[in-house]
Amino acid sequence: MDWQIVTDSSCDIIPAPCADEPVGHASVPFVLSVGDQDFVDDENLNTADLINAMESCKQASRSSCPAPQAWLERFKQAERTIALTISSNLSGSLNSAQAARHLALEEDPSRQIAVVDSFSTGPEMTLCVEKIRELIGAGRSFEGVVAEAEEFLRRTHIVFALCSFDNLVKNGRMGKVAGLMAKKLQMWGIGIGTDEGTIAIKAKTRGSAKAVKLLIDDMVERGFEGGKVAISHCHNLALAEKLRDGIKELWHTAEVGILPTRGLCSYYAERGGLIVSFTEG
Repeated sequence: MDWQIVTDSSCDIIPAPCADEPVGHASVPFVLSVGDQDFVDDENLNTADLINAMESCKQASRSSCPAPQAWLERFKQAERTIALTISSNLSGSLNSAQAARHLALEEDPSRQIAVVDSFSTGPEMTLCVEKIRELIGAGRSFEGVVAEAEEFLRRTHIVFALCSFDNLVKNGRMGKVAGLMAKKLQMWGIGIGTDEGTIAIKAKTRGSAKAVKLLIDDMVERGFEGGKVAISHCHNLALAEKLRDGIKELWHTAEVGILPTRGLCSYYAERGGLIVSFTEG
């Protein structure tokens, strides 16, 4: 294989094996531990099972990033590889991929391997994978693809809406009383991904309709003018479609894609949550 894109499973695209594709796409999985159960975040994971286990478990759950060996096995499968990871401020996945790159180049210095920190997760990585494919198809050099992908990520933003706070409570990031009150009042938390690749809560509101409005307001504030949008939803297709319709009503030229969250983003978004990414301009 000449070109391939390798992502960790924080990207919500599940690669489909296709020998005819000019650019391969592979994924290395996180492992999500809930009680005494381990869920491997690969194409076989049933996210409903994961969410049900999380909701029924009283203990805090945890995630483990892909080991260097998992990345290394993928890096050996192409001459040129672009690896894209979840934000280095949220996980050790970037460090793991960089360690694998070092090993792969020691074994075969002729390979070209770049490890790109998305400073994000989920749908922003989805948009970046599409951009990388476009750049490779346009005949850009390896260095050019890497540079333009990094610039693309600087112009792409992420915003999310959560209606469940169980994980935050169980992991000690929100008090039990506050979590119970938020659930009882049907509160939504609206957050953003910062430029540094961290997560910040921006607002709280009551009801899904107001949550959709705040998501669109954030897109306006951060310079969206009708480009590409990716919406990842955790078992909430109806709300994702409502958001899509609201976006299309304001920006007729917007290209909006909807995907279900894979395991890691389901773990963070919890049942009903939305994660949205969009490009400036």
